[in-house]
Amino acid sequence: MVVTIREEIRYGTLPSQYAEIWSAGDQPVHGVAIMLHGGWWRARHSLHLMDDLCADLVGGGWFVVNMEYRRIDGDGGGWPQTLTDVLAGIEAVRATHLELAGLPTVAIGHSAGGHLALMASAHSSVSAVVALAPITDLARCAQEGLGEGATVAFMGALPDEEPKVYLRASPVHQLTSGRSQLVIHGDCDNRVPIEHSRDYVATARAAGDPVDYVEVVGTDHFQIIDARHDSWSHARQWLDRALPRPWESVPSQ
Repeated sequence: MVVTIREEIRYGTLPSQYAEIWSAGDQPVHGVAIMLHGGWWRARHSLHLMDDLCADLVGGGWFVVNMEYRRIDGDGGGWPQTLTDVLAGIEAVRATHLELAGLPTVAIGHSAGGHLALMASAHSSVSAVVALAPITDLARCAQEGLGEGATVAFMGALPDEEPKVYLRASPVHQLTSGRSQLVIHGDCDNRVPIEHSRDYVATARAAGDPVDYVEVVGTDHFQIIDARHDSWSHARQWLDRALPRPWESVPSQ
């Protein structure tokens, strides 16, 4: 039986600037998984949305970093400071756990966390991304009224007021990172329409990014982060195939 060890790392002085580390003691480490929760960047949602997936990954030999970050609704989050938090958190983990050097790092994000995972891939040591029902086009989300106005609150302006800023903040307009990606989306998602992922994948592939895509029939926005659901099995299988495997002899500390 795997005994899970959890610790907290702070990467800043503000309340939300921390990450929970999940590891399995001296068990072999597959790689580093950076977990980024969703919730339309709102403060009422927290990193614990990803606990189920964290437990599954650490049980499979991953060193797991469940990241918290500043959110909107009084938490001090927004663009670009929320992404800055994620990048700072990734670097803090690397600085405090030197034994992770050389291991592949995958960012796994759901919804707004999928947005942050995709954006972080171009600005950090992330090797690959798993985006679960991700937010990929912020102007489109604002125009379609998704998330009860969360996108405008996150951006601090309407799309027609800051069009260039919306482009810089949207994964669909920040492509060619060259990193392997898996996008998984349920066809019964009523929070982030599946058409967003279909269009993102088509655009990314046209730009030359290596993107795999899975549509899960009969699946909604939150089933996608249930470790017992079929959708998560696609992610686990992809991780085994897509990432290099130098880790069997590398113990966690």
